Amino acid sequence: MAGRGDPPEGTPEGLPGGGEDEYRSVVFDEAFVRAARLQEFSAQERMGEYAQAVRSRAGREGRTGSRQAVLLVLLILLAFGTAIYLGVRNPYQPPVDERAAPLRTTVVPLAPQGTVPGGQPDQLFDHSPVAEFRTGAAGINLPVVGRTSHFAESQVVAALSIAKDYLVASSLAPDTLSGTTVRPVRLLLDPDQLEQFDRSVESPADDGRHALAGWLVRFDPRQVALADPGTRVQGTLRFEESGPDTLDVTADHTFTYALRPATEGAGPAAPASLFTVHRVMHFRFDREDLRMHRAELLASTVEAGPQACGPGSTGTLEPLLAGARAPEAGGPTVTDPYATTRPAAPSLCGALAPSAQPSL
Repeated sequence: MAGRGDPPEGTPEGLPGGGEDEYRSVVFDEAFVRAARLQEFSAQERMGEYAQAVRSRAGREGRTGSRQAVLLVLLILLAFGTAIYLGVRNPYQPPVDERAAPLRTTVVPLAPQGTVPGGQPDQLFDHSPVAEFRTGAAGINLPVVGRTSHFAESQVVAALSIAKDYLVASSLAPDTLSGTTVRPVRLLLDPDQLEQFDRSVESPADDGRHALAGWLVRFDPRQVALADPGTRVQGTLRFEESGPDTLDVTADHTFTYALRPATEGAGPAAPASLFTVHRVMHFRFDREDLRMHRAELLASTVEAGPQACGPGSTGTLEPLLAGARAPEAGGPTVTDPYATTRPAAPSLCGALAPSAQPSL
């Protein structure tokens, strides 16, 4: 007779341990049950009208997610604090933006020692030191460049290009030479120097600060006119670092203009004469100047002749034209404006070297 817990027909054959062993492989331990994401409602809980069969065991997941969120916030705060600390401790702070210094100007008139030669422009050019000079901006050549200790090669090229642009705008542009406009020159200046420049334009003075001729070349259109638009130019550009954040460029160029009287009746048949301007300009560039395509002018020395010595406004240059003579001789120093390898003369007036005049 079968036992009370056994089926009537007895224990099935082939199951040595009893019928319950059939489900032993699918019995879950307590840890597995706790880890389950879903939990079945009890029979009483499922009797509700809108009850569901199972519910999510989100309590444990929620606690894990909260800990992960807190950890993420802590990592973000740690990274932010480290960045601030390194920024404060960084010894390489950006340079202080210093104001540009005022331009120092020196204008030296060169008086001729005799009568100013006259003739046709081509003839004058061919028989003077400018015979081999280039015409216009082609005479302002950039040197071979390389990087410096603190500036890349591209930045050096940018500084030299800005200096060249300034020389073209201030020495070769027809509207600048005739006094029609100063805007192209003004746009290339550091904003800190604009007030000084504007005063030099409106009220030029021989005070070492406000000589217009120190900024640009200008002729009085009522007195003289260009006899040939092709100004002859020759000179050099040099660069060097003046500090870890500043790059200096020195421009040393000679410009020779063919001029004739602008008075009515003179016409193109009037003989022309040559007028020579030797400009030595010291530019300084910081990184902001290079980015904004502008320059700071530190010093400008101009030797110009033939023109008479004596007090003047140093605004427009006042050339002596063909056939004219200077009312008085220049200083004891004979100056050749084509000798660009020497320092510009610091005297108030010089004598124009005869070799600088056309030999007709």
